[in-house]
Amino acid sequence: MTTKKFKLDKEEIKQLIKPIGGCFATDKITVNGEQVGYMYREEPEDDERSWHSGWFFNSGTEDQEYIDNPDNIMIYDVNTIANYDSVIIPYLQLPYGTQLERIRGTDEFILIEE
Repeated sequence: MTTKKFKLDKEEIKQLIKPIGGCFATDKITVNGEQVGYMYREEPEDDERSWHSGWFFNSGTEDQEYIDNPDNIMIYDVNTIANYDSVIIPYLQLPYGTQLERIRGTDEFILIEE
């Protein structure tokens, strides 16, 4: 059981999207309340397919040391992260391989081409 103090109480989480599965998100979003700054979608491993949407969300302010610490990342329902930052909702149906970065100071994301 976690002892983290989340920015939103569970009573504040509303159903904003149809269920699409789980995701990973950093504490910078769920504990610190920062906006999603970077989101990407990977095709889940075979053993994850039943629950994982493929989405990973971070604020874009995390350094590699922060990301590498498993205490800073948790699994959530994608709907939970949509409650923290509803701007992500229009992008959630994009295909695996999608990488998006928020345009600083806006509610828009741009596609990152590899």
